[in-house]
Amino acid sequence: MRTIIIIFVGSLSSDIRKGVRGPVKIKYCCRNLKRGSKSVYKTMKDKFPEIKHKKRDCLGSCKACSKGCMVLLGKSEQLVFAPSAKKLVKELKNLIG
Repeated sequence: MRTIIIIFVGSLSSDIRKGVRGPVKIKYCCRNLKRGSKSVYKTMKDKFPEIKHKKRDCLGSCKACSKGCMVLLGKSEQLVFAPSAKKLVKELKNLIG
């Protein structure tokens, strides 16, 4: 059973899958950082320093935020969710390249 849920909205998802490295941003919810995604923030910031990493107080995705680790990816702010920090890092690495 696959446990990773990814919701793509807009055209950035196809650009990311092709490996295009434009001005990508990753937004992190500060409330979600306290719930376990702090290691995601640190890992992604170390592995991808060319990407903008932004912390915001609330990203408005409270249902996903309360159930696991999540970030908003790209200009179109696509929600990327996983039940654990390790799985979210793995999925982000696959998407970004």
